[in-house]
Amino acid sequence: MVQAHDLPVVVIARLVPAAGKEDQVQAALVSAIAVTHEQDAGCELYALHRVTRGEPGLVVVEKWANAAALGAHGAGSAFAALTRDLEGLLAEPMAVTLLEPVPAGATGQGQL
Repeated sequence: MVQAHDLPVVVIARLVPAAGKEDQVQAALVSAIAVTHEQDAGCELYALHRVTRGEPGLVVVEKWANAAALGAHGAGSAFAALTRDLEGLLAEPMAVTLLEPVPAGATGQGQL
């Protein structure tokens, strides 16, 4: 039986740049993503998206092998640098949602 701590974790992080800071926020995220891909074990997806419909902002969709990998990322140097680089650039605190998969439908299509 698969334990909850062994399941993949999907993270949706929404960032709203302060007025005039959009390019700086995007640059900080692009840099952090490159480092995360290179250094953080258990990172299966770490992808930046710009909102095109809905509340303006940027969204990072992440998938981690398990909660331990996500925890290591949160305590790691890439995330610490991103937090430092974003200081004073956001209109509101980053909103982070953690998701646990509920597989349904076809294998490979019913979950990230």
